[in-house]
Amino acid sequence: MSSGKDRGLTAKPPGPTRRPGGLGATDATPPSAPASGEPPAHSLPFRRTGHALTDLGRKRTSNEDAFFMDDALGLYIVADGMGGHAAGEVASREAVDTLYGMVKRGIGELRQLVDPVVESDARAACRLMESAVQAATYFVYSIAEIDRDKSGMGTTISALLVLGGYAITAQVGDSRIYKVEGGAVEQLTEDHTLIAWQLKQGLITPQEAARSPHRNVITRAVGNREYVQVDTRRIQLVPSTRFLLCSDGLHGYLEDADIPSIVEMGGEASVRHFIDLANQRGGKDNITAVLVEID
Repeated sequence: MSSGKDRGLTAKPPGPTRRPGGLGATDATPPSAPASGEPPAHSLPFRRTGHALTDLGRKRTSNEDAFFMDDALGLYIVADGMGGHAAGEVASREAVDTLYGMVKRGIGELRQLVDPVVESDARAACRLMESAVQAATYFVYSIAEIDRDKSGMGTTISALLVLGGYAITAQVGDSRIYKVEGGAVEQLTEDHTLIAWQLKQGLITPQEAARSPHRNVITRAVGNREYVQVDTRRIQLVPSTRFLLCSDGLHGYLEDADIPSIVEMGGEASVRHFIDLANQRGGKDNITAVLVEID
């Protein structure tokens, strides 16, 4: 769902990182102070550290992936844009920026999620993430309504918000979030694709899915309509939990068994290895990996 050519790797600079795909400069801003009502980082139950790389891949001429990370805020996002005339780049970048802005403004109203969790607090956190994705959907859709060259553009969104002893995920499309814990891998998000739906309904076999010409048909996207259904989920954290957020340019080449040993490398070495692996196995699409380390 992207477009790009030679392989420029882009590493994370210090501080919050808002990274549209491609080879342009990275936009980094100084860490912000905790929002009102948000405890300082030293009082949180876990330390969270993000690392990320994005790459054109071997076949594309531009990068329509985007990512964002802010360790102080605890927010991590991957988006994979789609649409001609550079519209995919616009969709992913604007969606990421809108989601970030909404979470930054709203997080001060949330309570940190620590055991025993108050269910109303957990629901409020999920509502914030869902509302942020809905705001991104409406904003991207509005841009396309104004600029007809960008009609039909959209993007996937996979987002993770670490809030105390729990994480909240928000999902639209076919980028993914994996959890790695004790050597076990779990895909936390559901692919919103025609193939995934057919598999879930028992209409096709995994072997048929692997050969299907419809592998890239997604059933939900941010921005191609005014509203989208958002999946949210609450995940309890333990020390040494790791999360991998990635576009389909990476997970399309990954087996679950590949993930733990690469994550174990840690930090920039992990995300660089994920990028290299996807390129070695074909690199047909843009590739983005965000690793979140919980300690």
